[in-house]
Amino acid sequence: MAREEPVSHISQAYPDRVEVRGRDLTGDLMGRLSFTEYFHLLLTGSEPTDDQRFFLDLLLVAIAEHGMMPTNVAARMTLAADPGSLQGAVAAGILGAGPVVLGTSEECARLLERAVASGREPLQIAQEIHAAGGKVPGFGHPVHRPLDPRAERILELADERGVSGRHVLLARSLRDAVADAWGKPLTMNVAMPIAAVLLDLGFPTTAVKAVPILARTAGLLAHLAEEQQQPLGFLMAAKAEEAVEYEPPAE
Repeated sequence: MAREEPVSHISQAYPDRVEVRGRDLTGDLMGRLSFTEYFHLLLTGSEPTDDQRFFLDLLLVAIAEHGMMPTNVAARMTLAADPGSLQGAVAAGILGAGPVVLGTSEECARLLERAVASGREPLQIAQEIHAAGGKVPGFGHPVHRPLDPRAERILELADERGVSGRHVLLARSLRDAVADAWGKPLTMNVAMPIAAVLLDLGFPTTAVKAVPILARTAGLLAHLAEEQQQPLGFLMAAKAEEAVEYEPPAE
């Protein structure tokens, strides 16, 4: 079997130009595309439709910032310890941006795709997860109850712009199914509408997680810019030490 040549379809720099996804960076893209449109091109290989651009913008705005989350605290404390390492502080924040803190959008997308492919009823899916002692991704939130305002706004705009499709419909059906299976309503958090809208707009499942990571990077940079002007990192470290009692091991 002939060995395939290693290739990349993203970009190449030449002495007199830079080519990105088959387009001239300075002669075509710069000055024509917004960063959101450029991100879509980089991520998917194609320029976005008006709806894809609108909702990519919307979702990036929705989840870029959420207060003093652990990701922001970790980034601030890292910068306090090494003021010259802005990139290290950003990395520290992103490394902590897992499903608990940043949301389970990718897991939601995979759940929605499996449900659509199998044709199974949302109630059956929810009941099986509940019986196994699991959690349905995209449901529950420690702060936003009974509704996550970000999630509701995404769904509202998806309806207004006519992009709500089978994945958004399934997400809404899962909300009712989860309430039935758990015997109480659980907040549909922002992760589920993010996944549903992106899938209905034709984004691949593999691209869903990239959106919250990019968005949260912007939020981290804002916190770090503030940290350089109004340091809080060592204060937070001191408060953490005060809050935790030391207990020597029993002999």
